[in-house]
Amino acid sequence: MAVPVAWISSTAYTVGTVVRAYTDNGGGFFYRCIVAGTSGAAEPFWPTVIGNEVQDGTVTWMAVSIIAGDLQTPSPDAIIEMFELSLSSTIHGSNEIYRFHAGTNSLSGYGNIFWRNNEYLRFPVEADGFEYSGQGQLPRPKIRISNIFGTITAILLTLPNGLEGAKLTRIRTLARYLDPINFTASGDALLTEDNFYLLLEDSGKILLESTNATADETAEFPQEIFYIDRKTAETRDVVEFEMVSAMDLAGVRAPKRQCISNICQWRYRSNECGYNGTNYFDAEDNAVALASLDVCGKRLASCKARFGANAELPFGSFPGINSATA
Repeated sequence: MAVPVAWISSTAYTVGTVVRAYTDNGGGFFYRCIVAGTSGAAEPFWPTVIGNEVQDGTVTWMAVSIIAGDLQTPSPDAIIEMFELSLSSTIHGSNEIYRFHAGTNSLSGYGNIFWRNNEYLRFPVEADGFEYSGQGQLPRPKIRISNIFGTITAILLTLPNGLEGAKLTRIRTLARYLDPINFTASGDALLTEDNFYLLLEDSGKILLESTNATADETAEFPQEIFYIDRKTAETRDVVEFEMVSAMDLAGVRAPKRQCISNICQWRYRSNECGYNGTNYFDAEDNAVALASLDVCGKRLASCKARFGANAELPFGSFPGINSATA
């Protein structure tokens, strides 16, 4: 399966064409053309929910996951699960990031995995409980780390507040999309045009490097982010931690800003707003010709005028509430 190319402005697209965002929004999302047409002059505000649509010029895109399509094939590749544990200097006195995965694999001789040029160490860990039950309660996964040599206990003693509050990111992709370095080289040597081997100074042959024609660092499941909430067990054999989502963190109130129903709180054309188009409107959402007259009315209608009535809107307030609350 070919890797989708990046979106291009002012380009004709046919139904079924799959592209990736020119500006990567993370999470492994791709976009399938469901209404043919010509893309707009500016990149659209891409949706990050599978199945959501966005209008782009005269093209309509739908968010899809190339991973999901691969899993429906008769013989899908193995799912590779990796973790990133990020410390916070405010809580832990360090911004260290630990990258690891559980268990061995057949991709290399020593079991470490390379993804996006980062090395994920093989480490004796076990993590579970990521499933969503549909009963309204967010999952509280647990991660168990081997402590046979007392390594984890020693690390915890160096941290002023333990690992509580550290961010754990769960990353999943398929083996076919991993970096080329994960795969064994063919063993073939480089040849000259006259079919002579190219040799090193010690007369050794120069072997071809590992390759992977399907490598794609953008192809992954949507990342899952949790925070370590508490240590639930510590023995000579294992240390276990319970994790929660950002919404379940103790002492955290969400949202952390004022709830207003009808006035967007984002600064116009900021990263939160996301609008960078060349269609200009005044404060009453009337089309104007000059950028100097371009003013956002801060209403939901202002978002719809710029992004499209059926697009996923980055409106910076809460239309579902009836009154302002603190």
